[in-house]
Amino acid sequence: MTTLDRFTGRLRGLSPRSVDFLVVAVVAWFTGLDAASNDPDYRQADWLTWLLLAVSLLALVWRRRWPVAVTVVTGAACAGWALYGHIGELLNLPVIVALYTVAVQGDRRRTLWTGLIASFTSGAVALWVGNDVVNPQGLAVLEMLWPLVPLLLGEVVRTRRQLQAEYADRAARAEGDREREAARRVHEERVRIARELHDVVAHTVTAMTVQAGVALDAFDVRPEVARQAMRQVRAAGKEAVRELRATVTVLREPEGEPVDPVPGLDRLAELVDRFAGGTLEIMLRQEGGSGGVRPVVGLAAYRIVQEALTNVVKHSGARHAVVSVVEDSDRLTVEVVDDGPSVTPSASGGFGLVGMRERAAAAGGRIDCGPLTGGGFRVRAELPADGGEGQNDGGSDRDGARGARG
Repeated sequence: MTTLDRFTGRLRGLSPRSVDFLVVAVVAWFTGLDAASNDPDYRQADWLTWLLLAVSLLALVWRRRWPVAVTVVTGAACAGWALYGHIGELLNLPVIVALYTVAVQGDRRRTLWTGLIASFTSGAVALWVGNDVVNPQGLAVLEMLWPLVPLLLGEVVRTRRQLQAEYADRAARAEGDREREAARRVHEERVRIARELHDVVAHTVTAMTVQAGVALDAFDVRPEVARQAMRQVRAAGKEAVRELRATVTVLREPEGEPVDPVPGLDRLAELVDRFAGGTLEIMLRQEGGSGGVRPVVGLAAYRIVQEALTNVVKHSGARHAVVSVVEDSDRLTVEVVDDGPSVTPSASGGFGLVGMRERAAAAGGRIDCGPLTGGGFRVRAELPADGGEGQNDGGSDRDGARGARG
């Protein structure tokens, strides 16, 4: 660190009042020297000269609080020196400091008015003194220009400070936006992980429970059916472990992707087989199948069917259900219909319908859930095949129609 850097650092560490007294001391030193040494042909320093200097220095102490008033006082003292016949190069130093303070602490309009008045006054004094003194203060035009110099300097400093404050404020806002965005992404990731765990655990356990019940009922009379049901239980358990491992992998390595492919339309038949059995018959209908569905849409469709079938098994008491998947060039329609009786919404509710709505919205589509007129319940989702922005969910006002299925 250089000597200049250490000196600048010490100055910045001073209080504003200490800085004011330091400025007054510097101005007193240079202005006092100029007032003490005058041309022999002109008036020498006397009690009035030192009185005007004392008044100017005393006024400068209060330049931060009343900059305009201090400018008037120091300007009057400077004009008094000139009109009194005292000629000097640095006698206007107090008013220069005052004019700088007016600009650096004010605004552009005040600086403009101060500059006009100070310039006009300086020019008028120069003309007046020039008529009575053999060696005038200077040309009136030049005398009109010097008050503008400290004002311009103060304006530049004030503008620079404002820009720095604005940049700092923008940086603070940008940092706050980044923190809010990070918090939002963390929240969305937590919701997504919770949804995945709900889909994997709750739905798989439901399917395993159904197949275990089938195996228990057929264990003595139809051993082959029981074995097939237990194979479904084992397959469902393996699938749950695989999906949980993929989810945990993403949690441990945020930048990585799951090793196993996400479930999609090609695994709907396997999903239906898990839930079918016992008294429930499930029919799967798939139309289209051009392969143009993006993975995010296929995953959303898979999870919606999974949640809908879970609700059918747990809450509806239905004997038949139909899963229909129609894939067009630009739209994928998924529909799950059962023939179960109407169910009164439970007091506790659930997250099933909410999860389906979030799945559809995340894929850019919409979902419609509600009871049918002739009995039963229908879940219908329309998703864009390319995963683009879709319409907002239109079924939110009917989600409570069958809350027990969540």
